Amino acid sequence: MTDKKTGSKIFSNMIFVTFAALLCCALWGSATPFIKIGSALMIPQKHVPSTMLFAGVRFTFAGILTILIYSIARRKFLYPKRENVGKVALIGSVQTVIQYIFFYIGLAHTSGVKGTIISGSTAFCTILVSCLVFRQEKLTIRKTVACLIGFSGIILVNLKGLKLEMNLLGDCFVLFSAIAYGFSSSLMKIFSKDEDPVIISGYQFIMGGIFMIIIGLVFGGTIKISSLQSAGVMAYLALLSAVAYALWGILLKHNPVSRVSIFSFMTPVMGVILSEIMLTESSNVTPLNLILTILLVSGGIILLNYNKQK
Repeated sequence: MTDKKTGSKIFSNMIFVTFAALLCCALWGSATPFIKIGSALMIPQKHVPSTMLFAGVRFTFAGILTILIYSIARRKFLYPKRENVGKVALIGSVQTVIQYIFFYIGLAHTSGVKGTIISGSTAFCTILVSCLVFRQEKLTIRKTVACLIGFSGIILVNLKGLKLEMNLLGDCFVLFSAIAYGFSSSLMKIFSKDEDPVIISGYQFIMGGIFMIIIGLVFGGTIKISSLQSAGVMAYLALLSAVAYALWGILLKHNPVSRVSIFSFMTPVMGVILSEIMLTESSNVTPLNLILTILLVSGGIILLNYNKQK
C-alpha cells in the first residue's frame, strides 16, 4: 500500500510531470517528419492499403517493445487481466486503428508542417470529449474560450488570403485523428483505474497493429524495408510510440487530464521545427501564419489548463 502511495506521489510530482510530458511531446513531435521519410522510403507511391500496412507494422512492434521493456524493468511478464481484454481491444480500435488510419492517410496528403499543427488540436479535442461526452471535467467559460483560440490557429494555418483551404484526405483526416485521440484519452483515463496503463498501451498497440496489417495485406498493401535507413526509421517510430504512450498513460492515471495536456502545446512546436529541418517539401505556410498559428495553439492550450495558484 505504501509503495503504491509513494509511486503515485512521484508520478504526480510537478518536476517529474514536466520532464516526462516534455519527453513525450518531443517524441511525438519527431513522429511527423519520420513518418514522411519512412513513407517515402517504404511506400514509393501513395497507396492507402500500403500506408495501413506501414502503420500496422510500426504499432505491432511498438506494442511488443512496450511489453518487453517494461516486463524486463519489473522482472515479470506483463499481461492484461482477463476481464480487461475487451477494454484494451476497445482502446486499440479507437487509438491505434481509427486514429492512425486517419493520421497516416492525412499526413500522406498534406505537408508535414500543416499536419503537425493541425494535430496540435488533440489537446482541445481531449478536453471537449472529456467534458461533453464522458463528463470527467466541467466545461467552463475559460476552457471554451481557450478551445476557440486554439482552433482559430488551426483555421489560420489553412488560410490563403481570405480562402480556407483544407483538403478532405489530408488536413481533414488529420483533424479526425485528433478527435479520435480525444476519445482514446478519456477511455485510457477510465480503464487505467482497473488496469496498468503500460499494459493497456502495449497490448492495444499489438491488437490494433495486427488488425491494420491484416487489412493492409487483404487490400494489396506492400512495404519495402530494404535498407538500414528504412529499418532504422521503422525501429525509431516503434520505440517512440512504446515510450511516449506508456509514459503518457501513467501521467493520465495519476494526474487530472488538464494538468497533463498543458504540455501538449510543445508537440506542434517541436514537430514544426523538426519538419522544417528534416523535410524538403513545400509546406505552403507563410512564416507569419506559422508563427501566429503556433502562438494561438500554444496560447489556447496554456489558457485551457492554467490554474491560478492561491
